[in-house]
Amino acid sequence: MSVQGKEFGRTADGRTVTVYRITNKNGAYVDVLDYGCTLQSICVPNRDGTLTDVCLGYDTVTEYEENDGYLGAFVGRHANRIGKGEFVLNGQAYSLAVNNGPNHLHGGLKGFDKVIWSACVASDRLIFSHTSPDGDEGYPANLMMSVTYCFDDSNTLTLIYDAVSDGDTVVNFTNHCYFNLNGQGTGTATDHLLQVNADAFTENDGDCLPTGKILSVEGTPFDFRTSKPIGRDIGADDENLKNGSGYDHNFVLQGEGLREVAVLSSEKTGIVMTTRTTQPGVQVYTANFLTYRGGKNGTRYSVRDGVCLETQHFPDALHHENFPSVVLKQGEEYHQITQYAFTVKEENEV
Repeated sequence: MSVQGKEFGRTADGRTVTVYRITNKNGAYVDVLDYGCTLQSICVPNRDGTLTDVCLGYDTVTEYEENDGYLGAFVGRHANRIGKGEFVLNGQAYSLAVNNGPNHLHGGLKGFDKVIWSACVASDRLIFSHTSPDGDEGYPANLMMSVTYCFDDSNTLTLIYDAVSDGDTVVNFTNHCYFNLNGQGTGTATDHLLQVNADAFTENDGDCLPTGKILSVEGTPFDFRTSKPIGRDIGADDENLKNGSGYDHNFVLQGEGLREVAVLSSEKTGIVMTTRTTQPGVQVYTANFLTYRGGKNGTRYSVRDGVCLETQHFPDALHHENFPSVVLKQGEEYHQITQYAFTVKEENEV
């Protein structure tokens, strides 16, 4: 594996953004920006051996600065939603930016997706680091973080998140990559096959905020225990689907530790992406609010042109005691791993 960096562009205020290319011995590669620790490209072979970019993104810094959607970005301190942007920790009330209807979303107005991170190239990995100061976007305590990217010769992309705080705070990290295994810019991803190791999901209200109820997937459009096309049930007459304008829901994952939790595949290219994680949940998001816009290499993106598998703790866990806690105690070590392993399935192979 080799890592090389070069200038990608400059922000509106003149700061340099660097893109780092991680290349394995087979020539497959991943491009990562220090701006938001953003996955800008993931180029892996299809069944014909042709490198295919399966990650939605942009060609310029300006597009990352001006567009919404968090394409490929690392998000936090708290990924996903916090109801009313309010929570109580150790008896003290905190108020955060409300930037998604009545909710706080993905860390606020200037979350970690807008930060230029410090980068260190190690022998077999790329490590980004950043310190979020006490009061940053309303969150308490100084939080010291690192995000590590590895891309090995088996075409497995590993993301490692580490953090420690000098006081009690809230942490829920994820990456917001939009995958299209047909190739970025080729249109809808609803023909992808998806299997998720989850017997349950968290019910959402009309603002896409969990109600606190954990519902069985049995007999619902949310049953992905057996692989099926994402689009098969996406238009079903189901209140939860209507609330999310499609899939935008947290699935309660089976098992613990680093384990296989989902498999996404394209019949067109043969590319299969197996997701493994240490996290308790995964947000399946079918790009329901991805407005029409320009993408890489002159392509165009629109609604449902990608699918996100955002490994995470549950949304709005601060308001639901039955959800896994997102509180990080002073001096405790936060450590989570997610892997996206890319392989190829031959045509007609089951």
